[in-house]
Amino acid sequence: MTPDDITRTFLDHYHRHGHQDAPESSLVPPPGDPVLFTTSGMHPLTPYLLGRPHPGGRRLANVQRCLRTTDLDEVGDSTHLTVFQMLGSWSLGDYDIATSLRWGFGLLTDGFGIPAGRLHATVFGGGGDGEGPDDTARDTWTGLGVPVEALGEDNWWSNGPTGPCGPDSEIFVWTGDGPPTGTPSTDARWVEVWNHVQMRYHRHPDGRLTPLPHSSIDTGMGLERLEMVLRGDRSVFTGDGLRPWVDAVGERWDLRGADLRVVSDHLRSAVVVLGDGVRPGNTGRGYVLRRLLRRALTVLWRDDPARTLNDLPPQVYGDTLRRFRQPVDVGSLHATLVDEERRFRGLLRRGRSLVDRVRARGPLTERDYHWLHDTHGLPRDLVDGLLAEAS
Repeated sequence: MTPDDITRTFLDHYHRHGHQDAPESSLVPPPGDPVLFTTSGMHPLTPYLLGRPHPGGRRLANVQRCLRTTDLDEVGDSTHLTVFQMLGSWSLGDYDIATSLRWGFGLLTDGFGIPAGRLHATVFGGGGDGEGPDDTARDTWTGLGVPVEALGEDNWWSNGPTGPCGPDSEIFVWTGDGPPTGTPSTDARWVEVWNHVQMRYHRHPDGRLTPLPHSSIDTGMGLERLEMVLRGDRSVFTGDGLRPWVDAVGERWDLRGADLRVVSDHLRSAVVVLGDGVRPGNTGRGYVLRRLLRRALTVLWRDDPARTLNDLPPQVYGDTLRRFRQPVDVGSLHATLVDEERRFRGLLRRGRSLVDRVRARGPLTERDYHWLHDTHGLPRDLVDGLLAEAS
């Protein structure tokens, strides 16, 4: 199944169960939202999970582009991405977790054709705040014939230190060659594909939990990871959304393994961030975008400083913008990328001499790092990279 097939199957399933399409949001949250980027499908729906009526009703579904900076250091393996698409469904005070899990099981087995014997679930087994185990989710999975593992805080979901939260049930698919063995917490060949969260509580800044006006269900399933599982692959980078970047980067530059995945992910992510109107800068969202581009360029230039983003074909940018439903001019986007590349080259030329001058006096102090950043715009990770390059 292509990503378009998967998305259509997902939405059709929930349409048959009375769900309306929730509008997709930008990666850039509205003014007043404290987070830099939309990190999950539920993020734009937070006011409605807290009790406000949604104009689309109490049953919703959509596909939402997301960005998670918390996964940046893990990008380079076979399953983590900076920007990805999230298939989501919601019950805003309507049906319960048992219904959500049964519908989810039906979609995975009948809609996507995953054998029930390759599924495993985890549920909340109780936590330190006094919440009891999620017996309903456990009993629902047992009744469906799916093995269950009860865990602690790993099955408690929140979108940050405060806000809506609650117990969740995660669904895993066996990706090993032989019969399934072990459990999701003991064998990495169990790959998580879907999370069903019961939004029951609001966590306050002092850590208190108070019940929400109504209990809601929030589910999220990564499109790229589901495509990987359905293709029988073990890497998201073989899928339709990542393959154009892997091919374009790998054909032009001699990169392999984690380096190839990092460059492909970061450039693709930068295109999506640019597509939502963010421009490179020294703070906030602009700095995240700048960091993505500079990490990719640092890897590219490690063996050959002459490599340039001008070598990439415009089709690879256009394909990503289409997949993320962003009607942006490819030419202007490419010009922004090349201009940022030019700025970074200039910064590296100046930065090497500055860092060498400071380093000649001895190991860099915190004061040195602050001076290099505040006066010359050299962030710590770039300074550390120049130090490693010189040693």
